[in-house]
Amino acid sequence: MKIRFLGTHNSESKNTKLASFLIDDILAVDAGSLASELTFQEQEKIKAILISHGHYDHIKGIPAFAFNNTDHTTKIYATSQTFKILSSHLVDGVIYPEFTKKIPFFLDKPSLEYIDIEPFEIVNILGYKVFPLPVSHTISAIGFEITSKDGKKVFYSGDTALGLSALWEHISPDLIIVETTFPNRLENRAINSKHLCPKLLKKELKEFYKVKGYYPKIILVHLSPLLTSPVKVMLSI
Repeated sequence: MKIRFLGTHNSESKNTKLASFLIDDILAVDAGSLASELTFQEQEKIKAILISHGHYDHIKGIPAFAFNNTDHTTKIYATSQTFKILSSHLVDGVIYPEFTKKIPFFLDKPSLEYIDIEPFEIVNILGYKVFPLPVSHTISAIGFEITSKDGKKVFYSGDTALGLSALWEHISPDLIIVETTFPNRLENRAINSKHLCPKLLKKELKEFYKVKGYYPKIILVHLSPLLTSPVKVMLSI
C-alpha cells in the first residue's frame, strides 16, 4: 500500500496544503488538495474518493477535480449528510455545475456519482475493504479503516475529538493517520472545537495499547501551519 500525502494542514498557503492523500494513486481520501497538487494525468488515475465530512478544507478540490475529469464518472463515497453539504453549498449548480447530472453542451454523462455509506457498514471499493467509523466533530463525520488486498490496514480519523478509544476494539491498523490540529498549550481550544492536540491524542493511544496490545505507526495531519512546522510525507506500509 503506497500512501501519498497531498496536503496535511487545515489552512492553505504557498507552502501548506489542505487535507488529502492518495492510496496507490487510485483511491483518494478527502479532497482539500485533490486537484491543486496533482497533474491532469495523475488526477485521471483516481477511480474513487472517500470524504470524511463536509468542512471546506476536506471537500475544496472536488469541483475542480470534476471539471478536469468530465470524460468519465468518478465515484465519491460519503455519508448522506456530507452529500447534502456538497449539493447545497459547492456542487450546487450556482457556484459550480451539478456534476452529478448530464448537462447539455457540457457533460454527456455525470463526472461524479455520490454513493452513501453508513458507519459500521463495510464496503468494497476498488478491491479495498473500507470500514467507515463514526467520530466526534462539530458536524457529522466519519473515519475509515482501509484494508488492501494484501492485508495492510490504515486507519484515518478525519477531524475528530476525544472518543477515538471507543473505536479501538473494532479495528487493527498497521498505521493510524490522525488529526492533531492544536499544540498542547491550546488544549482547551482543541476540546471546544472538537479537535485533538498531542496530549489528548496520547490518552487515546494509551487506550489503544490497552485494548490491542501494540502501537501502530502514527502520522499526524491537519496541523495548524501558524502553530506548527510543515509536514509532507510519502511512505509505504
